[in-house]
Amino acid sequence: MVMQSRQSGFTLIETMVMLGIVGTLSAMAIIQIGQSAQQMRADGAMRVVMGQLNTARELAISQRRYMQVQFTAPNRIRVIRTDVNTSGNVTGTTLLSEAFFEGGVTYNRAASIPDTPDAFSGSSSINFGTATTIQFSTDGSMIDQSGNPLNGWVAMAMPNIVNSSRAVTVFGSTGRVRAYRWNGSSWVRV
Repeated sequence: MVMQSRQSGFTLIETMVMLGIVGTLSAMAIIQIGQSAQQMRADGAMRVVMGQLNTARELAISQRRYMQVQFTAPNRIRVIRTDVNTSGNVTGTTLLSEAFFEGGVTYNRAASIPDTPDAFSGSSSINFGTATTIQFSTDGSMIDQSGNPLNGWVAMAMPNIVNSSRAVTVFGSTGRVRAYRWNGSSWVRV
């Protein structure tokens, strides 16, 4: 008597169905990853601004020196210490920190997006009123060149991608830094 062995495996139809399912799920994942990558790049830029502002504030307090913050288009932020001698006279400046946004994020404000709940925006992507110098004082407050408390905001986004909009606000009298993310319909505090 001859025994026939039964071979196990997948039929061609079963294999094709599995490939179709895997292909569909992969396509959905690729689309989702692309959108998430844009959001992560925008979040990264927001964190760079927050980090530099918080660093400047903390250095101003700990070193008892004024710390200027410079925002340079399209994507650079610098922290500069004002150096003084023992008599209190300004002797120069020292660049302490410089950072750039990555992934195509720039200082950018979409005209269709309203102001943050802090209401500091004005019409530009960097708005600290008429200040020519933006700096943290030794008590941690943000002030202008005349020593007046200075509220302001910095907006950043990837060009032509409204949902990548992020904003960082600063309360002048306390130096408090807040971050916001645009969710498509409103600002959400981070």
